[in-house]
Amino acid sequence: MTASSSDPDSAASPAADDPAHYPGLHTDEAKRRALAHGWTTVRMVPPGTMLTMEHLEGRLNFEVEGGRVRRAWSG
Repeated sequence: MTASSSDPDSAASPAADDPAHYPGLHTDEAKRRALAHGWTTVRMVPPGTMLTMEHLEGRLNFEVEGGRVRRAWSG
């Protein structure tokens, strides 16, 4: 069975997955979806965390507070 491109959980590549779909999700659900969409690394940090500016292909970053994703971005 092939995945439908209209199903947001069916993307097989991080390039097809928009980080804007993650804010508001519980961290467990967000991580599950990210890995299912092909992200190789999921980094979760609290608001205000100092991060390096290096871009890592395949990494999805989540700013997390209260067990929920507040912001998501690639790299």
